[in-house]
Amino acid sequence: MTDPLDRIASALERLAPAPMPAPDFAAEAFVWHTAPDRLDPVAHVSRVDIGLLVGVNRSRDTLLENTRHFAAGLPANNALLWGARGMGKSSLVKAVHAQVRAEGHDLKIVELSREDLPSVQRLLAHLRATSHRFLLFCDDLSFSHDDQHYKSLKAVLDGGIEGRPDNVLFYATSNRRHLMPRDMIENERSTAISPSESVEEKVSLSDRFGLWLGFHPCSQDDYLEMIRGYCAAHGVKVPEDRLMAEAIEWQATRGGRSGRVAWQFFCDLAAREGVRIRA
Repeated sequence: MTDPLDRIASALERLAPAPMPAPDFAAEAFVWHTAPDRLDPVAHVSRVDIGLLVGVNRSRDTLLENTRHFAAGLPANNALLWGARGMGKSSLVKAVHAQVRAEGHDLKIVELSREDLPSVQRLLAHLRATSHRFLLFCDDLSFSHDDQHYKSLKAVLDGGIEGRPDNVLFYATSNRRHLMPRDMIENERSTAISPSESVEEKVSLSDRFGLWLGFHPCSQDDYLEMIRGYCAAHGVKVPEDRLMAEAIEWQATRGGRSGRVAWQFFCDLAAREGVRIRA
């Protein structure tokens, strides 16, 4: 039979777990988890080469330059990558990180989920205590009308009384420019006693990002160029007329074009050609 004191000690540990030990920052990438708090190293980051990202040249160059500045210890802006789904927003963040590291900067990336935003102050305390420089990355960030997580995000963007750590930069991706649905914004404006104030706090959250990088549906030429790039990178050789015909038919069945659709078509094509895709 378990000793009552042992059960009480276990219960207290669950309610107030021991502080996370100082992390080992030997890896280049980490995922932040809670309950208990921990930074899990990522052995192999899932990403594509920056040269394969077609149709986002302006956003690519802007984000790459901003990241280079930060990695070199110069001033840099938090960035919000917003717009059409499947157009490479999260792929660009990871590709830029890899490119900057390849240029000789020991820049690390930490992925933070939206659900763990309330714990961000604890994470920042660990990152602040080291000399390494970090990209804090939150993918698919958005908020509903009753979601209070956005208040925790201000700790990253504004930093509160301590300020944002000098060695941390925040990049987020979202399908929404203002991080909340347009119909929700309009509804709060129409029903609130003070319409302008009712949404200002949430809408102004996106204004706290120094960089807004928009991603829009790609043209057919960009879509085909993406596929040609994947074929060249992975050694898939098919006649151009066949490639165009099958790629256009594929996007027609999907109801649209995007980088994600291009990659899905390429995976199908490579499989039919018996070509293994190299990691």
